[in-house]
Amino acid sequence: MYADNFSNQVAIITGAGQGIGFEIARQLCINGASVILNDIDEQLAKSAASKISEHANCIALAGNAADAAFIQNMVDTAIKHFGQVTIAIANAGITLFGDFFEYKAEALQKVISLNISGSFLLTQAAAKQMRRQNNGGSILLMSSVTGHQAHKNLAAYGITKAALEMLAKTLVIELSPFNISINAIAPGATVTERTSEDENYVSTWSRITPMGKPATVEDIANAALFMVSPASRHVTGQSLIIDGGWTSVSPSPY
Repeated sequence: MYADNFSNQVAIITGAGQGIGFEIARQLCINGASVILNDIDEQLAKSAASKISEHANCIALAGNAADAAFIQNMVDTAIKHFGQVTIAIANAGITLFGDFFEYKAEALQKVISLNISGSFLLTQAAAKQMRRQNNGGSILLMSSVTGHQAHKNLAAYGITKAALEMLAKTLVIELSPFNISINAIAPGATVTERTSEDENYVSTWSRITPMGKPATVEDIANAALFMVSPASRHVTGQSLIIDGGWTSVSPSPY
């Protein structure tokens, strides 16, 4: 679908050692992009990059995607190896379930630090570089259906995801003059390595999803590629929900 659309494009993707982030990185590389692939787990990052590198240039860079110095290092590495940054995808995030009345301050800070601060700082660093390049670019934030609908024990996570969608909307004002688009995607239930640990995950979400099944990582990556491709160049400040219709009816999995 996107053959050659990403040739000469350079992307930074956080949290891409497995799952949705990995599939986005893989598809970008297959379609011609060069990628800085980040994960906090060094072995996971290296393994992921080695699987992808047969298709295109993919460099593993392990580190904390909430750390400002490391984020700048990712941008600098992209410039050193590929000469530019044209796509930034803030995929790294953490989900910490917990009852609201018992939720710990430390857990709240962890969720906010990575989900909001890390995404904000990557957006800022990438946008500064894109502004210097004076050739536009695309930024994508990773929201969630929990930013749209209440989900038990996910108050902290949900507010961070809603915040990212507002960030995408707000930054239209500041990024559009430099031809930089910024959007968010909001995945619903998705089969990944992590969710597959729950033996009831697929059956539960198949039952309550109008389309009859949870998403695959390919479903989410297909939407992500559209949002950072030339095909969506006039789309900015938007949030795209990919959930098989779940938010239209929102039955609880519990």
